[in-house]
Amino acid sequence: MTDTAPGPADRTTARRYGTRPTMKDVAARAGVGLKTVSRVVNGEPGVTPDTERRVQEAITALGFRRNDSARILRKGRTASIGLVLEDLADPFYGPLSRAVEEVARAHGALLINGSSAEDPDREQELVLALCARRVDGLVVIPAGQDHRYLAPEIAAGVATVFVDRPAGRIDADAVVSDSFGGARDAVAHLIAHGHRRIGFLGDQPGIHTAAERLRGYRAAMAGAGLPVDDAWVSLGPTDPARVRAAATAALEAAEPVTALFAGNNRVTVTVVRVLAERPAPAPPVALVGFDDFELADLLSPAITVVAQDAAQLGRTAADLLFRRLDGAGGEPHRVVLPTRLIPRGSGELPPSAP
Repeated sequence: MTDTAPGPADRTTARRYGTRPTMKDVAARAGVGLKTVSRVVNGEPGVTPDTERRVQEAITALGFRRNDSARILRKGRTASIGLVLEDLADPFYGPLSRAVEEVARAHGALLINGSSAEDPDREQELVLALCARRVDGLVVIPAGQDHRYLAPEIAAGVATVFVDRPAGRIDADAVVSDSFGGARDAVAHLIAHGHRRIGFLGDQPGIHTAAERLRGYRAAMAGAGLPVDDAWVSLGPTDPARVRAAATAALEAAEPVTALFAGNNRVTVTVVRVLAERPAPAPPVALVGFDDFELADLLSPAITVVAQDAAQLGRTAADLLFRRLDGAGGEPHRVVLPTRLIPRGSGELPPSAP
């Protein structure tokens, strides 16, 4: 294949990346005035059918797109919102993000999203970058615990709703699941099936949801008059190596657990692998996980989970955001959505005889 330089006729139409056709270009091609092009582009009257046809042909030929920036800025709104997720790779955030996008689309707004990668500094950098681009509002799944950096932006009119976890050190709207109640129900379920030595493997202790699920675990154990051995509880990063070591320690403690409660879907998946790899004739261990996950119902036994509605979290947060953008006042408030225990088999296994 031989490359050739464009000839004289080609040079006028050669694509210059980053340079978009303007209304002046359309006017020149159609042989009309700039005001006429503006009327056609904005759907205003006063243009003959033949002239409108010529302008539309020029628009198509040039690939012209109307630049809405100046128009929407004059209205004080950019018709865009930002969504800051914790981890784009986590399947939990897929339906949440899609729900936010659907609500934004219904309001004629563009959604811009990004991931903090569970890094508070990156979260702040991303949030402030979105604010610098003048998004109208933000839906934030926080990675950090101090959001005072957002206070000036909120005061300046950037509507902000936190989802899954509340903001840290500022008052702001939040939509969360009932992590405490869901965890308490999960552990009570295991207790009802005869378990007395129940372990808890959770996320980082500084994360609100992890702390609430630990609180729910302890409340259920205390409510049943059951002690908690420190060897049964482990919070920390959700990487497989850490979770595997913690699960093994709980299963091999002086008084080993007969059941495990996993604090999120990533922890649950690792625990499933640990239990599957135990050599025979290891006694079965009951398992309940917080958050549903793909194929959980097809395992043997199928995994009992506490399910939260990620799509409803996103939809509720986005609806609240747009109500604020439409002028709804009042103090910041927290919406708590219920969770649902789904028994499938793993959480109903009875403890082995001592």
